[in-house]
Amino acid sequence: MDCPSEENLIRLKLQDISAIQDLDFDISNRKLTVYHVAGIKEIAASLSELKLGDKLLSTETSDYVKQAKNNNQKKLLWAVLVINFTFFIIEMTTGLISKSMGLIADSLDMLADSFVYGISLLAVGGSAVRKKGIAKLSGYLQIILAMIGFVEVLRRCIGAEHVPDFKTMIVVSIFALMANGACLYLLQLSKNKKDAHMQASLIFTSNDVIINVGVIVAALFVNWTNSNLPDLITGSIVFIIVLRGAFRILRLSK
Repeated sequence: MDCPSEENLIRLKLQDISAIQDLDFDISNRKLTVYHVAGIKEIAASLSELKLGDKLLSTETSDYVKQAKNNNQKKLLWAVLVINFTFFIIEMTTGLISKSMGLIADSLDMLADSFVYGISLLAVGGSAVRKKGIAKLSGYLQIILAMIGFVEVLRRCIGAEHVPDFKTMIVVSIFALMANGACLYLLQLSKNKKDAHMQASLIFTSNDVIINVGVIVAALFVNWTNSNLPDLITGSIVFIIVLRGAFRILRLSK
């Protein structure tokens, strides 16, 4: 084991062994510490199948406390949950006031993320199978909200809607961009970011950063064209991005 790609290969190989509580990689020293409650033969056999020159150095009982790492992960997820739910309220309120479909779409995405982080909290400390199941639930949730969003875009295309306030769109989106940047940074700090439910969270937040930039660009075009069409197009694109993220997560959870 001498590179991140081999680390990922090992994680994929061992992820379905329920006896494993945690993996601690020391790539520079080519060492892997496996914290487990049983199944040492199964673990050793799985590693041998990779043909990476594995060798058992030692096995011993440990007073390793996984709860401490779990608590850190829970604090991180609570932080990004609060940030996302706060901006859901802000963007939904300002989106309705300014008549911006882009802000409303982003607010629904923030709401979906809040649900995802809340669901991810339930996965902390769980087995790989449970984490994959929760990631799958997150993906389906995103699909449902995206469908609701497409219906609203269609309604606005048919009806006569006012041109949104581009200044509000820009200001709110800049703050939302900063918030999502902070969430992405926090999630990257997690030592458990390889877990399916944490990868789902990273996918959602990365999408949010792209979406915020898109809403800012749409606001500039709204001002330039004096039309709500750029805003509606952006709203549709947001929901397409949400759908793509959802399908990526569903593939990840297989």
